[in-house]
Amino acid sequence: MDFTLDTGATAWLLTSASLVLMMTTPALALFYGGMVRSRTVLNMMLMSFTALGVGAIVWTVCGYSVAFGSDVGGVFGNPADFFGLHGSDADSLLAGSGVPFLVAAGFQMTFAVISAALISGAIADRVKISTWIVFVAVWILLCYAPLAHMVWGGGLLSGAPGSIAAMIFGTTGTGADAAATVAPIDFAGGTVVHINAGVAGLVLAIVVGPRLGFGRDVMKPHNLPLVMLGAALLWFGWFGFNAGSAGTADGTAGLAWVTTTVATASAMLGWVLVEKIRHGAVTSLGAASGVVAGLVAITPAAAAVSPLGAIVLGVVAGALCSLAVGLKARFGFDDSLDVVGVHLVGGLVGTVLIGFLSTETGLFYGHGARQLVVQIVIALAAVVFSGVVTLVIALVLKAVMGWRITADEERAGIDITRHAESGYDLVGNLASRLDRRPMRVAEPVAAPAGPSAAPTDPTAGSDPGTDSEGRRPATTAGETR
Repeated sequence: MDFTLDTGATAWLLTSASLVLMMTTPALALFYGGMVRSRTVLNMMLMSFTALGVGAIVWTVCGYSVAFGSDVGGVFGNPADFFGLHGSDADSLLAGSGVPFLVAAGFQMTFAVISAALISGAIADRVKISTWIVFVAVWILLCYAPLAHMVWGGGLLSGAPGSIAAMIFGTTGTGADAAATVAPIDFAGGTVVHINAGVAGLVLAIVVGPRLGFGRDVMKPHNLPLVMLGAALLWFGWFGFNAGSAGTADGTAGLAWVTTTVATASAMLGWVLVEKIRHGAVTSLGAASGVVAGLVAITPAAAAVSPLGAIVLGVVAGALCSLAVGLKARFGFDDSLDVVGVHLVGGLVGTVLIGFLSTETGLFYGHGARQLVVQIVIALAAVVFSGVVTLVIALVLKAVMGWRITADEERAGIDITRHAESGYDLVGNLASRLDRRPMRVAEPVAAPAGPSAAPTDPTAGSDPGTDSEGRRPATTAGETR
């Protein structure tokens, strides 16, 4: 196959990849960092940074090949096909759009990285950074990359002739043109990214166990301005995530940009409306969480729904995710930063609602329920696959390395006990200021000549509230005596 470079499409993909990379660091690091307590902020941010460091290496070595290599049983790609990102531009995922192999592979790398980083919010404050780093490497290789292959690489959850969708509703076309009659729709990662990360977060929260004091102590976010800033940067970066998934700068990218904007806006409003009804107040944390819920829900549907459909999808997702964050208290699992309530529930809502709202195949547009059936099936399949694989990885690491820091370390704060640093060295700063302050030496006070010494001030010993002539001045507004 001949390859012709399209510089416009390539520039857009490079820009989009950079935007998605920004979503992990600093956006997600700020968002999660502000939500934890002050004594664990650095550890929380470090988990995003290490996910980027480890994920980029794993993806380069063989993660990309497992995701997009030649199909093996509909579950994963051949790890040897593109080992070390060795491939020609003709092999590019976006060769038809004129985007080089490495640019397309790099764009997909950013998706793998942020998927792993999202999981960290479910196990905040309490896990060893060494175990986390190993988990990220293994999870991307054994869970994320195979699921990406199944959905986007011609596997069981795609629209390929051998897919589950084809088994349910048959195929159309013959030979190389054969495809499932009703293909699953996951434009930018409802199943691969959000359902996958949400299920993994749930599994880890259960395997690792709750934080000390969970359900008893108040664990409020320590820095809401960081949360708001992180959410805003996530919203900005998500345009690369969704509009970039069009593969070029065209009308589909424009549609994805618009639906991403309005779905996020309506989800924010849906979240804070539920918050106001249930708790009597609209909060900055609720608005920021609603933003992320909307971004999650529109991800699989960004190019499949109309702008009005995106508004409906966003409102539903915002309201349901606002309610879903209470599940951890009901069922007793410590999903510290609501990865389950936002990413798992938001991903499921967005994936399933495509069956109703897709302009070309949706039930509300007169196309029957077949798309809805397919969407439910691939969502459930993603839940099962991610749950089983993550559970195996988590249990093996628990036995070999252990997940938890000690109780004493957790009480003192993981930043100081495990990383030997503090995000806010307030005591040190105060001591430093006191050290630099010039010392004042009190001047000696002369003793009176004797008990009979009379005061030289003619008013001494008089009422301090009067003047020298004994008059009391009038009291002004706000003055106290």
